[in-house]
Amino acid sequence: MAEVTDPLLDLVRRRREPVVVQTVRSTVAAVLAYVVALVLSSEPAPLTAPLTALLVVQVTLYATLTTGMRRVNAVVVGVLIAIGFSALVGLTWWSLGLIILAALVIGRFVRAGEFVPEVAISAMLVLGVTRVAETAWDRVLETLIGAGVGLLFNVLFVPPVWVQPASAAIEDLAGRMRRLLVCLGDEVGGHIPVSEAAARLHEARRLDHDIVQVDAALRQAEDSLRLNPRVKEGTLYRVVLRTGLDTLEISAVVLRTLCRTLTDLAKARTQEHLFAPHIATALHEVFQHMARAVESFAVLITTQVGANAEEAEARLAEELARSRASRDVVAHLLLDGVQEHPRQWQLHGALLAEIDRILDELDVEKRSQRLIEELDRESREQREKYRLVDRLRGRINVTRTSDRTAKPQGPVP
Repeated sequence: MAEVTDPLLDLVRRRREPVVVQTVRSTVAAVLAYVVALVLSSEPAPLTAPLTALLVVQVTLYATLTTGMRRVNAVVVGVLIAIGFSALVGLTWWSLGLIILAALVIGRFVRAGEFVPEVAISAMLVLGVTRVAETAWDRVLETLIGAGVGLLFNVLFVPPVWVQPASAAIEDLAGRMRRLLVCLGDEVGGHIPVSEAAARLHEARRLDHDIVQVDAALRQAEDSLRLNPRVKEGTLYRVVLRTGLDTLEISAVVLRTLCRTLTDLAKARTQEHLFAPHIATALHEVFQHMARAVESFAVLITTQVGANAEEAEARLAEELARSRASRDVVAHLLLDGVQEHPRQWQLHGALLAEIDRILDELDVEKRSQRLIEELDRESREQREKYRLVDRLRGRINVTRTSDRTAKPQGPVP
């Protein structure tokens, strides 16, 4: 019994995950589309309708709308191609190849997107039956039913907003960066084997793969915010998360370079400590403050409550100030050491420059400026997109105003 209930319990616990939600929603929409098609279509088994609904229903409403239009477009174009070919030639090996070639080429021109093969599939299925005309329009009808049911399903049962999974992914990425910085701070105080330093470098390089996964989760969250009636400030949420991820991505690249610098130092100092004890203590403090700053930055960009965001911003500003103060101490200590013995001075300078870059990326004022710039850009793009609508609306308002203010003139004596 436990073998049966454990997967069910796991499914219930994961009911908010996109994969689980997509599975349930697609199944229900496909069944509903099949039931509706049985009533409206003359086909005994109208499987095109549930297939269309299965392909149309997406995790987000925005993706459903765009996918549904491309799907219907692909099927209708394929049916029209099949009707045209059936009036000219029959079904032979060369006509089949010709219709596939024509369907794939035309599918590119009509912008069917990922449904370009569906143009050829629809054309072949319709051309392969005896009653081309009736089957063609039945297939179009079933496609419209499936797309309509899928769209209506997502309109009536609006998909959830996937901001929370994206926020969790960003926090997880920041957590891995924080742990790496903490490890670097703990290791600079002693002798670091080259293999151990190289392992930290590989760990920093793996952050690139993590960023790709976080970006995918964020794209899904951005789509869920578009055209969603549950969200009032979707643009602000999208911009905050996107700019925050961009900052973490740049910081991860610089962190990888920093690990490379420490690896080069480890290669040059195989028989001694990486830094003198007093310098190592100061560097340890720098990395600890930087780790807490990265954590505070992630909390800041993923927090939607005003009070919590202000608290996170205050913590971030405090940790950045402490990081810069500790960095200045390290700079003076390294300068004194270089003046006594200029070994690997260029690596010391690179280390300080990389610390400065990370602190600069996490800066509170720079983040605010970036948010303002991105919001302004979004506003300009929206105005450009709906410029014609605004012009028509303005002309209508001017006409109405002039009609209201115009006074009727009496008859000329």
